[in-house]
Amino acid sequence: MKRAKLLIIPLILSSSLQAKLENITLDDAKEILRSQNLEIKTSQIDIDTALQDTKTATAKHFGKLDFVQDFARSNDAGNVFGFKLSSREANFGDFGADEFMNNMGACQGGDMGACADLYTKAPDNLNYPGYRNYFQSKLQYEIPLFTGFMISSYEGVLRGVAKIRSLESSKVQSQKLYELKKSFYDMKLLKESQKNLNIIYSNIKTLENMTSEMINEGYAKRVDLLEVKAKKGNVKRLLDQMDLNEKLLYQYLSFLLNEEVASIKLPAENAKIPTATTSDALQNSLDIQMIDEAVALNRQLIDASKASYYPMVGAFAQISSADEKFLKNLDDHKSYTIGARASWNLFNGGADSAAVQKAKLELLKRKTEADLARSGIELQFSKITTEIESYNKEIASLKEELALADEIYENYETRYKEKLVSMSDVIIKQSEQIQKILQLQQRTNERNERVFALEQLLNGDRQ
Repeated sequence: MKRAKLLIIPLILSSSLQAKLENITLDDAKEILRSQNLEIKTSQIDIDTALQDTKTATAKHFGKLDFVQDFARSNDAGNVFGFKLSSREANFGDFGADEFMNNMGACQGGDMGACADLYTKAPDNLNYPGYRNYFQSKLQYEIPLFTGFMISSYEGVLRGVAKIRSLESSKVQSQKLYELKKSFYDMKLLKESQKNLNIIYSNIKTLENMTSEMINEGYAKRVDLLEVKAKKGNVKRLLDQMDLNEKLLYQYLSFLLNEEVASIKLPAENAKIPTATTSDALQNSLDIQMIDEAVALNRQLIDASKASYYPMVGAFAQISSADEKFLKNLDDHKSYTIGARASWNLFNGGADSAAVQKAKLELLKRKTEADLARSGIELQFSKITTEIESYNKEIASLKEELALADEIYENYETRYKEKLVSMSDVIIKQSEQIQKILQLQQRTNERNERVFALEQLLNGDRQ
């Protein structure tokens, strides 16, 4: 029993992990999309990355504090004397004082050679020292006091980049919502077309049975039955194709939601046309918002390029301790240094001026692109609304034509029973009926696509 229970538990867990989404509404799907779609997640990571870049620029205001630990071993005369001096252990013996005093004594005793060596002979202790270890522990702090507004300008640039990343993420979300809604309404149209074709398929089977009976009674020919079967096969092929399209739609929905979708709840109504004006499109367009942010970003870049016209001022402070052994006599051998530095580039061949002019030209380009984008949005808004209006009229006409095609087919079916028309005439009218169904589906699909494109243009589903 225990072993059976242990086998059942993983099965339950695996079945719960493989649970599929069933009968979900469009609103439910939108929420899942926002939280689970991989492209949206990636775009949000880009936002976080840009925000971290902004924090990096802000950190420059506070300077930097470094701890440096040096270790060296040398018998170079300059290094050894410098090591001793840094650790406050240099003495006169390092200058060869013992040799000097010996020569002085010999000179006073009448040794003229010693007198000559007194100031000219190089001391061995100073020039040929033995190996010496050197450990220096150093804490140093540097801070910029004035950078010609460069840091604050780059802060503004990076904040602008983060804002653009946020708008790009919103655009990705808007695109995915567009694809999601279109998939739901494509499914609605597909189901309606399947329903209409199934009715036709049922009518064909009825016609097939009726033709078989009429052949048996001598009122119809075998070729009539062959025509009916051929038409039935054609409609069955269309129905099979629609079944495959349904599977593809569910696969695409599963991709969008990053979770397997088993079934959805179809929208009750057709896609509604959003009420808006051209000014609404200009105000809400993500493309316009992004290019406006790019214009602001270029203004910050001009300020950053002008930083080279100003002096740079910074301050520093340092505390250190050095010895022949690691961390020995830290307090005894400590030292400090504080200071400031100002630098001002006075001439670099006009490169600074060229950089400023380039930034101004980039700003002019961005402003021109903004004007072009606004004109493009106005044109796109007018084009989409005109196309929707045209599709609405065509759909209304196709619905009337379909209703007429249905009546004509029923009339021809009745007349065939009365031997007033041939089976070919009936099949032709049925083909016209099917054609109207497919045309209506196609035009309604195109109309919905334009409605969702208008919503996307207005940024109406980002909230």
